[in-house]
Amino acid sequence: MCGIAGILDFGNVSQPREQELTSMLASIKYRGPDESGIYIGKGIGMGNVRLSIIDLSAGQQPIPTADKRYWIVYNGEVFNYIEIRAELEALGVQFTTHTDTEVVLYAYATWGPECLSRFVGQFAIAIWDKQKKELFLARDRMGIRPLFFTRSDGRFSFCSEIKGLFQLPGVKRSVNHKALSQIFTFWTTITPNTPFEEVFEVSPGHYMLINESGSSSSRYWSLSYPQDNQYSKLSLDESAEVMRGLFKDAVKMRLRADVEVAAYLSGGIDSSVTTAFIHELEPGVLNTYSIGFKEKAFDETAFQLEASKYFNTNHTAFSCSSEEIGRYFYDTIRHTEFPILRTAPTPMYMLSKKVREQNIKVVITGEGADELLAGYNIFKEAKIRRFWAANPQSDIRPLLLKKLYPYLPMMKEAKTTVLKMFFGYRLADTSHPYYSHLLRWHNTSRIQNYFADPVLAGLQGYEPIDEIAATLADGFENFGHQAKAQYLESSVFMSGYLLSSQGDRMAMANSVEGRYPFLDHRLTEFVTTLPDSYKLRLLNEKHILKHMMKGKIPESILKRHKQAYRAPVYQSFLGEGAPEYVKEMLSEQTIRDFGYFDAEKVSKLTGKLLQGAAATEVENMALAGIISTQLLHHFFITSQVKVADGDKPANLMIINDL
Repeated sequence: MCGIAGILDFGNVSQPREQELTSMLASIKYRGPDESGIYIGKGIGMGNVRLSIIDLSAGQQPIPTADKRYWIVYNGEVFNYIEIRAELEALGVQFTTHTDTEVVLYAYATWGPECLSRFVGQFAIAIWDKQKKELFLARDRMGIRPLFFTRSDGRFSFCSEIKGLFQLPGVKRSVNHKALSQIFTFWTTITPNTPFEEVFEVSPGHYMLINESGSSSSRYWSLSYPQDNQYSKLSLDESAEVMRGLFKDAVKMRLRADVEVAAYLSGGIDSSVTTAFIHELEPGVLNTYSIGFKEKAFDETAFQLEASKYFNTNHTAFSCSSEEIGRYFYDTIRHTEFPILRTAPTPMYMLSKKVREQNIKVVITGEGADELLAGYNIFKEAKIRRFWAANPQSDIRPLLLKKLYPYLPMMKEAKTTVLKMFFGYRLADTSHPYYSHLLRWHNTSRIQNYFADPVLAGLQGYEPIDEIAATLADGFENFGHQAKAQYLESSVFMSGYLLSSQGDRMAMANSVEGRYPFLDHRLTEFVTTLPDSYKLRLLNEKHILKHMMKGKIPESILKRHKQAYRAPVYQSFLGEGAPEYVKEMLSEQTIRDFGYFDAEKVSKLTGKLLQGAAATEVENMALAGIISTQLLHHFFITSQVKVADGDKPANLMIINDL
């Protein structure tokens, strides 16, 4: 895994300079601490920082084809590179390294953008065609690896992280208020937007071509579901057998590395499944890692240890306190480069930090299973609400909602009137294409009430939900109810938040690469064809996965109630030992100076929580969102975001092709 950066200048305004590229790479050198390289040609400069995982002794980037026409910088892994390499060798290609990077390069030189359909992996690619004077950028199907770009002063610049773009003179640094509104509704922006004006991302499943005529963006893959009458006719047993084969191959490919591959073990079914398959494929000792919480309401350590004992792994368990979460939240936002409404990414940052201290570079995790197999409560919630909507006067049907959140004390005692008040938003609007998510988005959007009056005035009439339509897959309107819900959760929440703020950014901050077998597109494309009941059977989530794994993981984990991964929020910021930066970011003067929030409303919120009042979910989200937005401004607007003079990435190689 790596970090990449580049500058393209077609207007002869300013030839990209070594110092500019060095600064960009230095700002993200934790993504690739082993070695780095820069290519500078006429009107183009590209660079890479490398975390060496495959072919450790070779493969320093940038890498050219033999004729020096194509040059690549690349972040990620194409796991089936061995098979593609053999195909290319049969066509006469001669390789000089054993890396997947060179395979990606020659695949593009041979097949052009169509090569993307052959890749099984997670990647962000930049290839310069010296002959055509054209830059090719591409991002993996689900958006596991990041890639951002901007245009300024007649130049096109790209980088794995936004902070790299901010190293360049002329790049605008301003928070986009509409993007804030999106984040304070969906937990993320709607692609290709980011929190910053004039900074965008290459959308998941897309590639771009940039040349003297301009730039174009094309979608090469999208998550898709069949219409209701076109689902697979395979039986549950037959489907489970196919799924088992696909998942086993996905895990097998993700074990390809010239360094040790470890695994995260959260105590839930998903990480237990990945551990079971790793154990089956490589019966030797597997190192597993987990994070727990000193606050018992959030802790799953008992299940983590049970899974470790079952598979006889060499397990290392870490725990964190709310005070530590508050302290490390500061670093979290420096890496997310997005405001966040939860503290959940911070323990993942702390976990990857501990893992890297033990010289582990690669971990396999269970992300993606909840979206793929309808594991989240939002899918059950939508199903119950539709059932309730058929008889809205019922006092019994809303009580089903209590089954979803047994770990939340407030839900145990909730009466029908309370449930109707909380879950009844737009209950009858069952024909709305986003019905499954309307309630969540509405509740989250309430935290926009903390915005300052000038921000609210500028957003008057703006509806973030309208932005989603342009990103939907072809045929979305014909998906079934559950399929629509799964598509929205995957394309908005998972891609924009889970795989980014809680995934890539937290792991790569500590030079750790995460690999996600559940997000292998071959498995995804198969599972989307299966009937809804194979995924969500009544209110039993991941039915086919549980069926497939019966007797192969601990029964207690197989049958345990789904518990969302959560971390303490207000306890981390306002409890004893709260970090000093929180006081500064929430001070009346700083709130007014930055201009995003109403100082009086923020003071009222913190005053209530400091007096010991229980925080609601909305108040927790508001607190995390306010502090993280303030920190975002602190890091990227107030500060210069510049690396220190003389700071360089490791083992830098310069290729001058002017």
